[in-house]
Amino acid sequence: MTPGYTLNGRYRIKRSLGEGGMANVYLAHDLILDRDVSVKLLRLDLRDDPNTKRRFQREAMAATQLNDDHIVGVYDVGEDNGLQYLVMEYVAGTDLKTYINKHFPIPFQQIIDIMEQILSAVQEAHLHGIIHRDLKPQNVLINEQQQVKITDFGIAVAVSQNALTQTNTVMGSVHYLSPEQARGSMATKQSDIYSLGIILYELLTGKVPFEGETAVSIALKHFRDEMPSVREFDPRIPQALENVVLKATAKQPKERYSSAEAMALDLKTSLSASRAKESKFIPQQIDQGETKVLDAKGIEAASKKESSQEKQPVPAKKKKHKKWLWISIIALIFIGGALAVWMTPTRAVVPEVTGLTETKAKSKITSDDLKVGTIKRKSSDTIKTGYIISATPQAEHKVAKNTKVNLVVSTGQQKVKMGNYVGDQYTQVAKRLRLKGITVKKVSASSDDVDSGQIMSQSIKAGKRIKTYQATVTFKVSVGKKQVSIPDFTNKTTAEVQKFADDNDLQLTTSEQASSTVTEGNVISQSPDAGSKVSHGDTITVTTAKSAQNTSTVQISIPFDSSNNQTENRVQVYIEDANHKLTQEYQDLTISQATTINVPFTLDDGKSGSYKVIRGGKTIMSATNVQN
Repeated sequence: MTPGYTLNGRYRIKRSLGEGGMANVYLAHDLILDRDVSVKLLRLDLRDDPNTKRRFQREAMAATQLNDDHIVGVYDVGEDNGLQYLVMEYVAGTDLKTYINKHFPIPFQQIIDIMEQILSAVQEAHLHGIIHRDLKPQNVLINEQQQVKITDFGIAVAVSQNALTQTNTVMGSVHYLSPEQARGSMATKQSDIYSLGIILYELLTGKVPFEGETAVSIALKHFRDEMPSVREFDPRIPQALENVVLKATAKQPKERYSSAEAMALDLKTSLSASRAKESKFIPQQIDQGETKVLDAKGIEAASKKESSQEKQPVPAKKKKHKKWLWISIIALIFIGGALAVWMTPTRAVVPEVTGLTETKAKSKITSDDLKVGTIKRKSSDTIKTGYIISATPQAEHKVAKNTKVNLVVSTGQQKVKMGNYVGDQYTQVAKRLRLKGITVKKVSASSDDVDSGQIMSQSIKAGKRIKTYQATVTFKVSVGKKQVSIPDFTNKTTAEVQKFADDNDLQLTTSEQASSTVTEGNVISQSPDAGSKVSHGDTITVTTAKSAQNTSTVQISIPFDSSNNQTENRVQVYIEDANHKLTQEYQDLTISQATTINVPFTLDDGKSGSYKVIRGGKTIMSATNVQN
């Protein structure tokens, strides 16, 4: 896809962001909403492949069901000239894999902050019955502020979805694959928990726990080898923090955290001094259930060896007796094996019912040749009323048919009191409330009084009792003082600059400077420069032009000519300065006695003026070196 191409007349491609096995991703600009977006475009060579198209559509369906600050939002789904595409939120940053490689080692508290955001997103997906199945650092985006968002739900699956294709095909990235997925079993929520444990391992050590020459060899290590110790890699890692890794990556799903929320709560206190002496979590070593077959050839070889050790000849009767003895032993072995098979009850696998309604859970249990046992009801912060919180035996356990499965059903959440968060830091408050299941939204606003990042107001009043999973609270959050862009004031009048300052709550100071090119009173220069950003209350300074000329007054005393009994004299005055020429009459006056007049001379710096007085056509007075 070339830059400049516009999908469906709306999304203009700017540049490539990356290429994958299924689709290519581009940075584009939404021409209607005037914002940058990322566009995932199905590859040309795969557009006719039904499996790829189905996976592509599954990603769209999965992501559009989820609304969480830590999940990349899907804005639009469409098709252009036969090519399917997804329009998603653009995250300016990098993926977590690249971030780890660039910033390792990462401080422990920062690792916990990153993981809490990932866990929040996974918990949201699980609450909607969606299992990601491909959690890995490459599918986690992180920006410069360490804000995290999960993407790529291309192989996500609903909990209730038919598992046939899942058990026949191993999906997901092998370095982060759970043991049950590696064996070809159905992925569950605990499978995502395992992948999260591997991601935490990589954040702590900078590498994955298992490597191998082939994908198969790596997959084998996931369900066969013990998880390497992160504390052996770095002894500074607290035992409580290593325990989070070990519990999340236990081989048996039942030993892992019951939910992403439970893992987040455990991780939150892993650096606490109160857990400094915590003992190491050791998962159970459980027999993988291999069937052991007795080797008939081995039995025969053993019998021959024993016979050869007999040095003395055995009488025929004794030989016959020994022959029947071995036949009896072998017969007993086979009869014992047959009896063991006959007496072993037919096994059934406990289905995953967590998150289903009570009715659906009962139906699923009975359809798998099991019975519904006791039903207990309890409140839950995360599970809606009437949905299953947990079941025992746990999912994936093999049990005898007709075994009773006990259920714990949610009665909903007890109401909690909304706190007063005005003045608190939004990021911290939002994180705490989301862990409780409250939906948190943010509206940014400028403020001259509230520091950036602090909450200015909340949509739910403090003290109100709410059910958290049903509640949505919107916080108005300060971005600090409003930023004002300074225009170019050159040649603007002082009055115009003052109006701009008044309109934007800015202080104005002025100074003057002589100029022969800028009109007097207009701006010559400014500080800050045009295009700079200032906040309310800041000061701007302009320098205005003043005239480079000086004006002074010269007194000219004109004598009176009374000869020939004249009673009046008519005289003309001529001057030369910056505004007058000596050839032009400046003043014509009639006097009846000696008269003194005041003539203003405007002179440029370093220049002189002149004047002359004419009476009766004759010059009676003149000067050529008038100075200011």
